[in-house]
Amino acid sequence: MFRNWISLIGFTLLAAINTNGYAKDLPDFTELAEKHGAEVVNISVTQNVSNGVNAMPFPGMEGDEQMQEFFKRFGIPGIPGQGAPQPDYKSQSLGSGFIISSDGYILTNAHVVNEADEVIVKLADKREFKAKIIGADKRTDVALVKIEATGLPKVTIGDSTKLKVGEWVAAIGSPFGLENTMTAGIVSAKGRALPQENFVPFIQTDVAINPGNSGGPLFNLAGEVVGINSQIYSRSGGSMGLSFAIPIDVAIDISNQLKSSGKITRGWLGIAIQEITKELAESFGMKNTNGALVAGVEKNGPADKGGLEAGDVITKFDGKLIAVSADLPRAVGATRPGKIAAVEILRKGSVKTLNIGVGEMPSDPNEVAQPNKPSAKAEANKIGLTLKELTPQQKKKLNGKNGLLVTDSVGAAAQAGIRRGDVVLGLNNSETQSVEQFNKQINAVPSGKTVAVLVLRGENTLYVPIKVAK
Repeated sequence: MFRNWISLIGFTLLAAINTNGYAKDLPDFTELAEKHGAEVVNISVTQNVSNGVNAMPFPGMEGDEQMQEFFKRFGIPGIPGQGAPQPDYKSQSLGSGFIISSDGYILTNAHVVNEADEVIVKLADKREFKAKIIGADKRTDVALVKIEATGLPKVTIGDSTKLKVGEWVAAIGSPFGLENTMTAGIVSAKGRALPQENFVPFIQTDVAINPGNSGGPLFNLAGEVVGINSQIYSRSGGSMGLSFAIPIDVAIDISNQLKSSGKITRGWLGIAIQEITKELAESFGMKNTNGALVAGVEKNGPADKGGLEAGDVITKFDGKLIAVSADLPRAVGATRPGKIAAVEILRKGSVKTLNIGVGEMPSDPNEVAQPNKPSAKAEANKIGLTLKELTPQQKKKLNGKNGLLVTDSVGAAAQAGIRRGDVVLGLNNSETQSVEQFNKQINAVPSGKTVAVLVLRGENTLYVPIKVAK
């Protein structure tokens, strides 16, 4: 009797769950796979690689090119001075893509077709075509390729701005070469900024993405493409539930430019920016961490001509709110070169608006100063920096700007991340003129107060917050 009562309760609860819609709302992806699988392609890339290794292969492996390549990749040489130079070989890799027009235009990732000597597109019906690369944009990792075919099934483009966190999405691609594989999950986050990826507000999902999925589509439940699967975070090389897709609106804008002109035109200010931390906000006397901190301004660039200075905090650009630093490159990059944009800034506690003519982003970065050998005579200052003034040749590489070369870093400076070879350009909102002047400014800072040291490292400038010790 007791067992029957429990069973009845279990049945009633199950019925209630079904009535409330928990089980009913689980998505069915079968229709999506049947209708849209043919719109996804497999991409095979071949690159001719020159070997140039004058060493004899390992005994017993002379004909095994894969094993020889394995040893070569991990830096294990053959037997030097013996045998003839090894022949050139072909490097092959796989990716995915999807058809955006019935006459053969296909979207994929730039890294899939990068430096390819041959691109082969394989359709779901097993037909294969040699593809032509129309163009690729490394900054967004989007590429457009073309095959000579007509009447192809094409995807329906969705609106990635309408995606919601928690919404179901699915990927179709060729993980590890397994064609037309579908995986599913939810949108984990939107507008995600990744290191070194300034122009893409990534869609983060927990969809299983693996090598070979790159360039494939991310679908919503309506069967519309909302993104291009581009990256994963992984410690093993396989899926760990952290996948990132390029929003389709970004990708379509790039593909349209590639199709019409073969290149990408972006707005450009000529500045280096960084995120505002709590410590930096304190050193600049700010009430919050909103905005993008200008860490450097290129001489004679658009920002320089418009009056922007290192230490300014950009809070609005062309009417768009800049909540975090990652918002600025996207807003500027999407602006037509030549447009006069209103830039709202916070400078030394005062709000100002500058009208800046947006330039066109150049393709090559400027060369900067290289580190010298440390000086044995100089002494560390109050925050642990040993500094040396730049040579005329080094100043020339900085467009004539003054800077101090870090020859050693200890104490508070080292703990904050400043290292030998960095170039100190300023302190808070003041430019650096000499070692004596910089050390005098540091000595005047009360113990316990945080200062912001402007540093040039390689091609990047950044403010480093340092708390002055007692």
